[in-house]
Amino acid sequence: MQAMIIDLSTLLILVFWLFGFFFFWKIPLPDRHDSSKKVQLPAISVIIPARNESENLGSLLNSLQHQHIQLEEIIVVDDHSEDNTQDIAREFGVHLLSSKTLPDAWSGKPWACWQGAKAAKGEVFMFLDADTYLEKDAIASIIQTHIRLGGLVSVQPYHRMRRLYEQLSAYFNIITMAGMNAFNLFRSSSRVIGAFGPCIACSREDYFSVGGHEKVKGAVLENLSLGKEFLKAGKQVHCFGGKNFISFRMYPHGLGSIIEGFGKGFAIGASAMNIPNLILVVCWITGGASLTRHLVQAIIVGSNPEIIVWIFFYLLFSLQLYWMLSRIGTYRWYTALFYPIPLSFFVIVFLWSCINTFIR
Repeated sequence: MQAMIIDLSTLLILVFWLFGFFFFWKIPLPDRHDSSKKVQLPAISVIIPARNESENLGSLLNSLQHQHIQLEEIIVVDDHSEDNTQDIAREFGVHLLSSKTLPDAWSGKPWACWQGAKAAKGEVFMFLDADTYLEKDAIASIIQTHIRLGGLVSVQPYHRMRRLYEQLSAYFNIITMAGMNAFNLFRSSSRVIGAFGPCIACSREDYFSVGGHEKVKGAVLENLSLGKEFLKAGKQVHCFGGKNFISFRMYPHGLGSIIEGFGKGFAIGASAMNIPNLILVVCWITGGASLTRHLVQAIIVGSNPEIIVWIFFYLLFSLQLYWMLSRIGTYRWYTALFYPIPLSFFVIVFLWSCINTFIR
């Protein structure tokens, strides 16, 4: 009977491990722009909502000024910053808008984006978070991809980390990307659930025809809602990874910033996932947690055959996790090897997010 239990447990965990490949199979990248070839691109308006972004804005604006193509305009919408965000925008000579008073029923970021879009002149809009950084051919590559595919193109930046605590974001970033239903084995642009927030590109015509950010003015995760509006209007949404194109550093201000950042809306994002994808993700997480328990139990009991079996499966999960993480950020090998630590952190913060969102 004990042997049968072990066999059933190992088989189930193996199946759960395989689920990881289903929901995170391939991360497509934007078309690579060849700077040696002259390509006629439409007029591009870059719109940057910014609130207290003095630490990040200069880096982004510098990267924008070194693009391989000429931009129509760069619009920074200052959302009542209390630092020198406006001064930095002026230093770079971009078009600076001071956000008007937030109307009732609006959230801050959609309101800033909407004001920027109304003032923009370009044929194509690109909305960028102020903490992003672009490689020299990033905008040309993303816009060429948009021209080829149409609809709305969103790119999740490559996550660059400098401090150890940032490695704890591992499971959050995997599930953020997997939740879009854009990178699974059977991916289709018609089945994505929304768009990534840090980098979005679409035509001016499409943006206003679907209602733009005014349509999602009160949404906590406006990127998900805006993507849904495009889909409702019969326009496709395309999601890409940002490695070697666009990057950012999430929550650089300590462990508390990660807890606060992911705690605010992660439960809402998870609830938006389609059911089959959600089941795959939950089973995959359960498999990793379960085999850790089996391994610890085998070590306590002192059963050498079982220890060998569970160490093998533990390494399988670690290698798979490293394969996933290496494509989305500068995660270290030890983050994958000691994955129960970021996994435990994820579970605790996710539960707190659920309580904060749906109960409090």
